[in-house]
Amino acid sequence: MNQAANRAVAASASSVSPHTARLCPACGRPASMAASNRWRPFCSERCRVTDLGAWASESYRIAGKPAEDDAGSEGGGQGG
Repeated sequence: MNQAANRAVAASASSVSPHTARLCPACGRPASMAASNRWRPFCSERCRVTDLGAWASESYRIAGKPAEDDAGSEGGGQGG
């Protein structure tokens, strides 16, 4: 969904209870936040599994400097 569509849906959803519907973080379709939606905050099991797969394959990353490799500090120094 583009930004204009997101704003339009958000504006229409703002007049509704926050537990009624929000945009699915995976596909952007409306997703029920009611307790009866077992996949919330996603709209479907497919979106939930797709998001889980993205986390498992490390597709989501936080921008920044690469972390130092911990393997280089193991066993290389003198213990005390």
